[in-house]
Amino acid sequence: MRLDLFLSGRFTYNSRSRWQEAVSDGLILVNGSRCRSSRLMRAGDVVAFTPEFDEPEVDPSFNIIYRDEHILIVDKSGNLPCHPAGAYFKNTLWHLLRTSYGNVSIVNRLDRETSGLTIAAFSSEAAKRFSALFDSGEIIKKYTALVFGKFENEVDAEGFLVQDLSSEVRKKRRFMRTVAAGTAGAEYCRTFLRPMKTDGKISLVEAVPFTGRLHQIRATLFSLGFPLLGDKLYGPDDGIYLRFINDSMTDKDRALLMLKRQALHAKYLEFIHPFSGEKCIFESSFPSDLILS
Repeated sequence: MRLDLFLSGRFTYNSRSRWQEAVSDGLILVNGSRCRSSRLMRAGDVVAFTPEFDEPEVDPSFNIIYRDEHILIVDKSGNLPCHPAGAYFKNTLWHLLRTSYGNVSIVNRLDRETSGLTIAAFSSEAAKRFSALFDSGEIIKKYTALVFGKFENEVDAEGFLVQDLSSEVRKKRRFMRTVAAGTAGAEYCRTFLRPMKTDGKISLVEAVPFTGRLHQIRATLFSLGFPLLGDKLYGPDDGIYLRFINDSMTDKDRALLMLKRQALHAKYLEFIHPFSGEKCIFESSFPSDLILS
């Protein structure tokens, strides 16, 4: 396989042409030497990539709360991407884990601003088995969210996620109980929501997703009328997101959001270990940066 095809197929956050540019600029080395995009890869080749840009700052802190020969259970901060994408490569949990623990892959992805528990696998077989557990719903996940509004009743939010056509942001999604047959891009989803505490204006909510869709919890709560504190995309005004990506957020925007990042924390994982057969339960306490003063 050609080098450029290998890179674009394995690392999809850049297009094939972008990877070809990186090779031409000498940012890609194979076995320590510059080469052409057409170079044919061989077993044992070592590919190194050195980005030339300054990446945005992150909070690189994470804790390893469990480790065995197959997996790591990682408790990550609320400003740390899981995987390389866009402007992030070295400032990602993936790169930090590989630097410290070798060739690992992250099984369940959390948003950059979502803190809490994620699983990293040491082998392709471990990644395959744990991915299968997630896909079959055999891993119980629980999240804690801080939302605007008085959330008083349990909600079994079963329906579909579709593109939010009312938003200027193309990637924004909306939860709907029902959709017309053939609705483009509609994905089935289900999230159980339980009230934990409220002062009438802000509520603490437990979210248990039975499916694993992009932005599932955030989009569902927003569509039910309970946007997350700190959420620039699914918060009280998605115009904030447009200003955020243009680096033009105002003090009014920040005051409206109330928190610097989205108030979502992955607090709980439960599963039967696919190698040992043991029941495993892991918990993470609510982070201090989401506690309102």
